[in-house]
Amino acid sequence: MNFDYDVAIIGSGPGGYVAGIRAAQLKLKTVIIEKSDIGGICLNWGCIPSKSLINQAKIFSRLKDLADMGLSIDKTSFDYSKVFAKSRDASDRLTKGVAFLLNKNNVDLVKGTGKILNKNTVLVDNDREISAKNIIIAAGSSPKELTGFKFDSENILSSTDALNLKKLPGSIAILGAGAIGVEFAYILSSFGCEVSLIEFMPSILPNVDKEVSDVLSRVFRKKKINVFTSAKAVSYEKNDNKLKLKLQINETERFIEIEKIIVAAGRSANITEIGLENAGIETENGFIKTYKSFKTKIDNIYAIGDIINYPQLAHVASKAGEIAAESIAGIKEEEQIKIDQIPYGVYCEPQVAGFGLTEEQVLNKNLNYKKSVYFYRANGKAVAIEEIEGVVKLIYDPDTKLLLGAHIAGSEATELVHELLLVKKAGLKIGELAEMIHAHPTLSEALMETSKYVYGTAIHI
Repeated sequence: MNFDYDVAIIGSGPGGYVAGIRAAQLKLKTVIIEKSDIGGICLNWGCIPSKSLINQAKIFSRLKDLADMGLSIDKTSFDYSKVFAKSRDASDRLTKGVAFLLNKNNVDLVKGTGKILNKNTVLVDNDREISAKNIIIAAGSSPKELTGFKFDSENILSSTDALNLKKLPGSIAILGAGAIGVEFAYILSSFGCEVSLIEFMPSILPNVDKEVSDVLSRVFRKKKINVFTSAKAVSYEKNDNKLKLKLQINETERFIEIEKIIVAAGRSANITEIGLENAGIETENGFIKTYKSFKTKIDNIYAIGDIINYPQLAHVASKAGEIAAESIAGIKEEEQIKIDQIPYGVYCEPQVAGFGLTEEQVLNKNLNYKKSVYFYRANGKAVAIEEIEGVVKLIYDPDTKLLLGAHIAGSEATELVHELLLVKKAGLKIGELAEMIHAHPTLSEALMETSKYVYGTAIHI
């Protein structure tokens, strides 16, 4: 049977466009079907614009440092709409870059909503059928609502709504203190908004090693962010221009008044209305079920990114896209990505990053382990640049000296983590890092010192 394409991809986010380009590199005729903007949520309403806002928040928050040098800063003309505009410029620039790369690699782009008709056909906008030997589903995810807090883009905001603000409210409550919640807390508080950060679990960033997330919690409280943990948002009512939010904290009720609420309770996979049932594709717990090389139960249909039960991270989607394309091309079949080798990053200040097991997880698994902890305040570069709030934590097997997990809170944590991840991926003992000469003064010396401590040879601990 002749097909229009070798590969049809539904979605052009960091999973879809990477899969498309990799497939084209492997001489597969490829089309991407995209219902909205090229680059998906990540480039347009997620990773990129949020990091632009974080960068500008960092610049703004350090104006007080200039005041310490005797410079008088007049903030009365500050206009947040210009901050918003810069975030859109960053997104637009990268979106155009992806469009250029797709065109350069001869990947066809069809605008419209794609729906699977059968294992070899995608229907676009109910009026065009595209046949393909293989299909990759990369449909992404959407902000998750909480019961009683339905998005209305005015009072109750999704993360997309929050990124679209052109004027800041005087006060805001953020429901959920995962990566999205803490990043918005940092951005908004840096620009003068009174922030209440509300988390159902006992600590913010509940999936992160607690000793590391506690650093961020401490800094947030210093920034006058109201942090509520073990707290549940129950309901709200509107009075004039204020929202009265009811919280349940342990057994106690508490009310706070704010102007707006952001719901940052995670994301839901976009698995409805894309025709999964037409091809007999399995789902499980709200995600598409996948097997080797991210194949679904249907051998020629793959699923990648936020629609599968994997960490909902752009870099995970991109790697899965490469693996799927290479499987289709017959280059190699791979097992699924190793969870303990996936880095995470939280980009507020201080940054938080890591991979592998947390101390809480090794305790729950009853594993034999030891830990090595080093604080930024002992690092020369951290002191010189006035970034002393931070910690490096290694969790390792005491017999083999192999890493079980590594976690960092502090300046440039999201960059530093990859040196540790290379040690993990290469199966190296921590001693290899301990013995490697690091330039002085650098923040990366903190990794060396933490590694040396494992062997009792640390100098600056």
